[in-house]
Amino acid sequence: MNHSAQQSLDSAVSEREIPVARTLRKVLLATGIGHFVEWFDFGLYGTLAAIIGLQFFHAETPAVALLSSFAVFGAGFVMRPLGGLYFGSLGDRIGRRKVLATVILLTSGATFVMGLLPTFPQIGIAATVLLVITRLVQGFAAGGESAGATTFLAEYAPVARRGYFTCWIDNVGFMAFVAGSGLVFLLTAFLGEAAMTDWGWRIPFLIAGPLGWVGLYLRKHLEDSPEFLAAQKSGNTEAAPLHAAVTKAWGALFFCVGFVVIKAVGHWTLQTFMPSYLSTEMHFSKLDSYAITTLGLFGIAVMVPFMGYLSDKFGRKPLMLAGCAGFILFTYPAMMVMANGDMLSAILAMLLLGAFIAAFDGACSAAMAELFPTSIRYGGMAIAYNLAVAFFGGITPWFSAYLMTATGNPFSPALYVMGAALITFLTVLRARETAGLPLRR
Repeated sequence: MNHSAQQSLDSAVSEREIPVARTLRKVLLATGIGHFVEWFDFGLYGTLAAIIGLQFFHAETPAVALLSSFAVFGAGFVMRPLGGLYFGSLGDRIGRRKVLATVILLTSGATFVMGLLPTFPQIGIAATVLLVITRLVQGFAAGGESAGATTFLAEYAPVARRGYFTCWIDNVGFMAFVAGSGLVFLLTAFLGEAAMTDWGWRIPFLIAGPLGWVGLYLRKHLEDSPEFLAAQKSGNTEAAPLHAAVTKAWGALFFCVGFVVIKAVGHWTLQTFMPSYLSTEMHFSKLDSYAITTLGLFGIAVMVPFMGYLSDKFGRKPLMLAGCAGFILFTYPAMMVMANGDMLSAILAMLLLGAFIAAFDGACSAAMAELFPTSIRYGGMAIAYNLAVAFFGGITPWFSAYLMTATGNPFSPALYVMGAALITFLTVLRARETAGLPLRR
């Protein structure tokens, strides 16, 4: 082939590849920013749980107020399966993009309202009721986010890089918690703990409004996934996708629930329970607790894409099993290290636990998407994911605090994490390897 012909061929290939690359970047950006907004909003409550407990509950001690605050946090998770049922079915019938745009509007709006709520000293029990309502709206909307965003990315991603592309959902989720935790850290450092407790806690929630509009704009200007559009064009869709998922995909639902057990417990232990745990039980200052959590979550976010790459290279199961085994073996010792009161040791312990959740998350998103056919992928994943998150993840902060109160053992939350990891480890052992295979249709 002469030089001119080679140049023509290279040019033709580039013209075909550049739009694909640009589309993938656009999808990653829009999905990622929307997911960032979603979990920035949702995670702020957990980071500020101790302050919210004092503002919205009449309690004799900070510990009781914190327990009440975590109970309301869990109430939001009760709505997640309902949101998953509604938005999952809708996403399989009318498309992923429209549903994801609706979800971000609801969550950011509810979070913005939370920053405006009057407190218990101002209007009494009505403040608590309003807080619960906003948390329920957040939970309902969040039921459609993770499954939808994962489905959307999985259906756009190249087969050989599906683990890497879908794991960015988890990377962005952790970065959202880093941003939320970091913002709380900076505000506390700048305003002081007294001002932060009095009024400064409202600022992060109010930021959710403009962030939500940015995410909404980006998601509305995307095309739907190629897999869904192809299924829609060929008539390979389900009129009742939830019924089809429950009646025809029991095995996939079972494995998806099992996968999510440690994902839910691990996430909410590190993201939500840990800031309050470090300050109330490990006797770090609130400022140091936020710093430890922020650095730990940032480390996880950095590790997740590398783990996604490894899951494409070596398979989903090795990464997921390694993450579970790490939690089983090292969660209790890591919490004991935190009790030393040394900030550097606490950061290293957080990073150790973070490495295990990063290994699991790097493979899990793709593994879940690969369980279901296109016609029921969004709904099937939403049902399984949200049931597991609601049952295991939603009670994590409250149950961990309860375990310490009931046993008097400050390390007892580790036992819950270890038990969750064992359940998922046994599930993954029975699952088939799906890395490198085309999505089911």
